[in-house]
Amino acid sequence: MSAERVVLLVLVGLLAAALIVIYRLSFVLLDTCQHFQTLKEENEALRKNLSDSGSQNVTAGQRGFPPPDSVKSWFKDDTCVKNRADWEAHEGNCYYFNLMPLSWEESRQECRCRGSDLVKVDSRDEQTFLVEKLKTKILHPEDKFWIGLTDSKKEGSWLWVDGSPLDKRLSFWFGTEPDNWTEKNKDGEDCVRMGNHDVTDLECWYDQSCLASQKSICEKAAGTSSSGCV
Repeated sequence: MSAERVVLLVLVGLLAAALIVIYRLSFVLLDTCQHFQTLKEENEALRKNLSDSGSQNVTAGQRGFPPPDSVKSWFKDDTCVKNRADWEAHEGNCYYFNLMPLSWEESRQECRCRGSDLVKVDSRDEQTFLVEKLKTKILHPEDKFWIGLTDSKKEGSWLWVDGSPLDKRLSFWFGTEPDNWTEKNKDGEDCVRMGNHDVTDLECWYDQSCLASQKSICEKAAGTSSSGCV
């Protein structure tokens, strides 16, 4: 057999082998493409199912009936008491009775560190609640508690810590208070404290120098977290 014939046979063999490899690779590639398409379709179906499920959950929540106000109020109060044993709950608000005597501004800062502010009395019911709570906390005649009321910006113009003016129908001054007494401090008395040692009458507000050291009452809405002050 001539050398040319041998070379030709070798080339034919290599070509046949190459064709077989290409043929097999084409099947592998086709199978891979089909598998990829299947995965893509499954992924799209999964995304659609998740989207539909989320929409159904929202719709179901929208169809739900909201709890009555009495239940919501109870839940807030219960949350306040359970999460903060040193807070007292009343009508959806939480109250902290700070027994450390401080100035009015220092007391307010202490309240802010607890995510609250000095108490604002919004109703006769709230005043009654506070008076009842102070019965066991006041130890002597001068043992009173700061509240969030002051006329430090303008004499006689009483404002709460949130900037709202005092409603005269919801003022609980004792006797001839406020008297802006200047004997102890020439700047007078521009902040308000509350409480009576022996008297349980609701009219127990007194003006006092803001620099005097008194205990205080903080207030915040139930569920409000502390600001994290040390």
